[in-house]
Amino acid sequence: MAKTALVISAHSADFVWRCGGAIALHQDKGYEVTVVCLSYGERGESAKLWKQEGMTLDKVKAARRKEAENAATALGVHDIRFFDLGDYPLEMDREAKYRLVDVIRAVQPAFMLSHSQYDPYNTDHMYATQVALETRMIAQAWGHNPGEKVLGAPQLYLFEPHQTEQMGWKPDVFLDISAVWDKKRAAIECMQGQEHLWDYYTNVAVNRGNHFRRNSGGQAGGRAATHAEGFQSVFPRTVDEL
Repeated sequence: MAKTALVISAHSADFVWRCGGAIALHQDKGYEVTVVCLSYGERGESAKLWKQEGMTLDKVKAARRKEAENAATALGVHDIRFFDLGDYPLEMDREAKYRLVDVIRAVQPAFMLSHSQYDPYNTDHMYATQVALETRMIAQAWGHNPGEKVLGAPQLYLFEPHQTEQMGWKPDVFLDISAVWDKKRAAIECMQGQEHLWDYYTNVAVNRGNHFRRNSGGQAGGRAATHAEGFQSVFPRTVDEL
C-alpha cells in the first residue's frame, strides 16, 4: 500500500504557506498526501477579493477554491477536499467531525499536519488543531463504526504559525525542502488573494534553511539546505538510537 499523509488546514491557503514544501517533498518520495480544507477563508482571509466591486460570498468562495486547487496541482497533492464549514469563526458539529473521521480512516495517514495549538490572532487555526486531535482520537476508537479499520497512532506535526513568538510554538523538527522549493513558490503564487504573504513565507523558508544547517549536528551530511520548514511534534517519538 502507498504511504500516506494528511493535512488539516483551517482555511484554503494555510496548507500552502505552512507545509507546502513537506507536501511536495513527500509526494516526490511516493506518499499520497491528502489535504482537507475545513473552510475557504472567505470571510476573514479574502480582503483583496472583497475590495472588488460587486463581490459576493459565492464568488469569493469560488475564487479561493480555484486558487487552492491550482496550488495543490503545483505541489502534486494526491487529493484535496473542501468541507466549506465557514470561517471567522470556524465551527464543526458532530456530523462534520465524523465526516473528518471518515477521511482519516480512509487515508490511514503515516503522519498528520495541522496548526499550532494556540493562536490568539486567529482562533480558527487553533480550533482546527483541537478538532484534528479530537478526530484522530475518535478514528482510533474500536467502538466508532465497528467493523471499519481503525487508525493507528500517527504523529501530529504542528506547522509554523504566522507570529511564532506569540503562539508558544517551538519547532523540534526542521525539514529540508530545497529540492522542492520551486514547487512551493509556484503554489504560493497561486494565492492571488494574499499576495502580501508571498515574500513573507519565502523569507520564513530561507530562515528555516539556515536553522536546518545550524541544527543538523552532522545529520545533513554537509549539504547546504537553502529552504526548510519547521514543525513541532505533539507526541513523543520512539527511537532505537539517537
